[in-house]
Order: sequence, then structure tokens, then C-alpha cells
Amino acid sequence: MTVVTRHNGYVSIGQWMRPPGGSAWHFDAGAESLDFAYTGELAGSAGGGELLRTAADLGAWLAERVPRLDAAEVTERDLPDALGLRDALARLYTARADDSGPDPDDVDTLNLFAAMPDIPPSLGGGRRQAGAGRIRVGQALSSLAREAVAILGEQAADGEVRVRRCAADDCRLVFRDESRTNNRRWCSMERCGNRAKVRAHRERAAMRRLRERGGHVADSGGSEA
Repeated sequence: MTVVTRHNGYVSIGQWMRPPGGSAWHFDAGAESLDFAYTGELAGSAGGGELLRTAADLGAWLAERVPRLDAAEVTERDLPDALGLRDALARLYTARADDSGPDPDDVDTLNLFAAMPDIPPSLGGGRRQAGAGRIRVGQALSSLAREAVAILGEQAADGEVRVRRCAADDCRLVFRDESRTNNRRWCSMERCGNRAKVRAHRERAAMRRLRERGGHVADSGGSEA
């Protein structure tokens, strides 16, 4: 089920991963900026490759999450900027998950977008239209960048490890743990979490069968004596 929340003007819905030859599965990376990073090659074989091939692709992705952004206003000139931010986000989040230093060029790219005007907060119920106008692409990208700055900077300051990789050895996707207890282990419970449970169940069943066979052998040996 898709969980919808609002953050910095975005509707957080995660996204569907469609690996070639595999079943589609839903992935909530824990941050809209990290979801955006997964529109490229960051997902590897777990995803569907490049999702933003055209301005229409970018417009559709943003408009689905920013209700006041008109997808038709996204142009081909916006695409290179968006991809530049997207790829920098992918490398920065990966570096944080691996506890390695960020590339200064990626930091500069992120800060450049974060310095632009973002989506302004607004409270519904008023009579005036202040803050109710259409959102531009630059504002949407700036909000993603500012969110990433807050997440990456906050972790560096308080020592909490919130950005990490999936615990499955054959997955290793990067996510941000939003839980209060900071105990998320899997990219998705429906995917890696369930597979881990199945493996653990099979291992316990195999151990139980071994113990039972061992008991039978001991009983048999005792009777022969």
C-alpha cells in the first residue's frame, strides 16, 4: 500500500520498481530526494533503469508529487539540470551510506540547487491566493536539494546513522530510516524482508529436522546396546 504524506510541498508516495524480467515492487526510500535519485541507475538490477528520458518523463514524475506543478510546463531545457541534481544526489547518498567522503563537486551541485527559491509553505483556509500559485521546476528541484542538505547535514551533526544500505547481501539498496526507533533493516519488507523471513524459517526447520534425526539415531543406538 502506498503511504501518502506531505513534506516540503511534496506528496511522498515512493515509487514502483520494475526490474527487467521481474515483478514490480514498491520502494519508499524514506526521502523524496532519495526517491528522485532512484529514477536513474542507482537501483541497478532492482529497478527499471533510466526513468527520466524526456522532459515529459520529468514533468510526470514531479507533477505526481507536487500537485501545483504543471507537467506541461517542463521543457527539454529543464531536463539536464534535473539529471545533474539527480546524479549528484545518488552519489552523495551512496557516499553517506558507505561512510565515505562526498565528492566536493557533488556538494557544490547540491548547494547550488538548494540556494534557489524552493516551494513556499502555505496554510490552507485563507481568502487570499498568496502561496497558492503554480510551482516551477526550479522550485521543485530546490526543495529536493534542501531536503537532502538537511538529511545529510543532520546525520553528520547528531551521529545517528539513518542513511544506510539494505541488510540483504544480494540487494544493498540505500534508504533513509524514518522510524522513531531507527531499526529499519530492509529496502522493503515485501521484498527483502520477506525473503529473509523465508530463509530464516527454512533454516530453523532444517535444524529441527537435524535434531530430530539425531534423537532417533541415539534412541536406536541405545536399544541395540
